[in-house]
Amino acid sequence: MPIHSDFDWNEFSHYWQIQKDSTYLNHGSFGPSPLVVQEKRKELLAELEAQPMEFLIRTTPLLMAEATQALAAFLNCERDNIAFVPNATEGMNIVAKNVELIAGDEVLITDHEYGSVLRIWKNKCRQTGAVTTLARLPKTLDTTEEVVEAIFAAVTEKTKVIVVSHITSATAVILPVKEICDRAKKQKIIVVIDGPHAPLHVDVNLRSIDPDFYCASTHKWLSAPMGTGFLYVRSRHKQGLQPNALSWGRSLQGDTPSWTDEFHWPGTFDPSGYLSIPTAINFFKKIGLKRFREQTHALARYARSRLLEFTTREPLSIDSDQWYGSMITVPFDPGLAPDLRPGEPHPLQKWLATEHGFEVPVFDWHGEWYLRVSCHLYNSPEQIDRLIDLLRAWTQKI
Repeated sequence: MPIHSDFDWNEFSHYWQIQKDSTYLNHGSFGPSPLVVQEKRKELLAELEAQPMEFLIRTTPLLMAEATQALAAFLNCERDNIAFVPNATEGMNIVAKNVELIAGDEVLITDHEYGSVLRIWKNKCRQTGAVTTLARLPKTLDTTEEVVEAIFAAVTEKTKVIVVSHITSATAVILPVKEICDRAKKQKIIVVIDGPHAPLHVDVNLRSIDPDFYCASTHKWLSAPMGTGFLYVRSRHKQGLQPNALSWGRSLQGDTPSWTDEFHWPGTFDPSGYLSIPTAINFFKKIGLKRFREQTHALARYARSRLLEFTTREPLSIDSDQWYGSMITVPFDPGLAPDLRPGEPHPLQKWLATEHGFEVPVFDWHGEWYLRVSCHLYNSPEQIDRLIDLLRAWTQKI
């Protein structure tokens, strides 16, 4: 498949400072910030170090309100429905801690869910006597109706919570979260969305989706500083919501109380990452959200077509921006599959990284091997072509 020729693939790459000997095709794991965001954070840190009392006690609350407002506008929700948390994992732990479950309740999770999310809810269920149940999605995602039906076919009268990714981590597919929420409301089921890959990657409209909880990270596709995320909470769940660690639970200068007080003063902390989020939002608005999504999807689509040359296995979805955006996971048999320790990367992944400077995840999912490529504005078709050459050399080597 020829690559889309209307884009200047090098137009925006100078905004990042990717290590010269590295080809970074793994923004989906850890997203580096553009230089303008890094500079903003440096300015804020300089203010903090120059007068910590002034910055933390008197300046930070005002800037946190402004940053929350900017993020809420970007997500199309009310400012008072979101709180900053370090990452989506922290947010998911908060939700699991606060959702009431009793013995016999069921928490439904799909077979595409992130491993740590599954672990969080299994732990919650062990504590309460509830159980996790599994919804298996179609092998190849084709229609919204098939996916929604696969999830609700696993719902029972005991289902209390559905936990679902907006964009899955390992398989990189976009799930129809609005349709899932709409149907769950009719059955009075709480929906918790794991959304770290979604902000910027796709248009996240929380008013339209209307989940009970939405946990996300802004340090992925939105490229805000590492350790910046948010937790969206539908209004009826906000009262009494407890963080994972207790601090003062109130403003330190007598401001009007808010449920976010429990989260926005966790004890002495560095707020500069959160306060840099508006800079990241404005950076991408200047480039154009549509431009970002079209360019990165075109590159992901090109990567998909090239990688499918290596396999006869079916892709995880049909070829449509309904099902994938800037990141694509494709079946790939890397061979040499030793008995790896938990978390140990496949030899192919290590070879690509250590000998050729290519950062690309290779992993086992449901007993089969896959390769995931993330495409951002600093990536190019030439990098995909070079990856294909390396993969060809690897297959000949084994």
